[in-house]
Amino acid sequence: MELYSAIRELPADERPREKLVRYGPERLSAQELLAIVLRTGTRNVSALLLADRLLHCHAGLRGLAGASLADLQRTPGVGAVKAIQIAACFELGKRLMALPEEHRRAITTPEEAAALLSPEMRHLDVEVFRALLLDTKSRLIRIETITKGTLDSSLVHPREVFKCAMAVSAASLVVCHNHPTGDPRPSPDDLKVTRRLRDAGEVVGIELVDHIIIGGSKWVSLKREGLI
Repeated sequence: MELYSAIRELPADERPREKLVRYGPERLSAQELLAIVLRTGTRNVSALLLADRLLHCHAGLRGLAGASLADLQRTPGVGAVKAIQIAACFELGKRLMALPEEHRRAITTPEEAAALLSPEMRHLDVEVFRALLLDTKSRLIRIETITKGTLDSSLVHPREVFKCAMAVSAASLVVCHNHPTGDPRPSPDDLKVTRRLRDAGEVVGIELVDHIIIGGSKWVSLKREGLI
């Protein structure tokens, strides 16, 4: 990505905050996420360039996570406030990783998957396709937003879904998307996407457990309907 003197000079769909809103945080680079944490750069350096310098100076995220406040402030443009913001973000991540595994939510039924996602997805006015990535005990590792927009087989490619799953060593996954019309009945494209994901999962060894479709206050489990 070309580094402009100010983020506002970037095309709107390439600005970190706008990209996060549109695509979800998992689609942003470490540099872009760090730029959002920094919020601003300096008169001569954009937040993106400052984030890039921080990552370079500390040899990447791992080095940055272990840096002291004083170390962070050695990068020109990083004062006490920015250093504190960075340190606080990494500390939250460390505490999350330190939580015992038994605190992870298990997703073993369509009801549990729908209860997790429906409160938000039932109100969305565009279609959003998400994946619940599960460990060997069906406990939730993370939720990934794969795509936004009208669902068809060209938008949801197995490569993107299973790349996310393999990145966190998921053993299985449940996919879910919403129908803004309020009708959760599966369309021909929904079924085509499901079959492609099921077949790809068999190849890579990550089981597609279910595909939940949410429409208003209702939802449909393709597994329960015998469509997987």
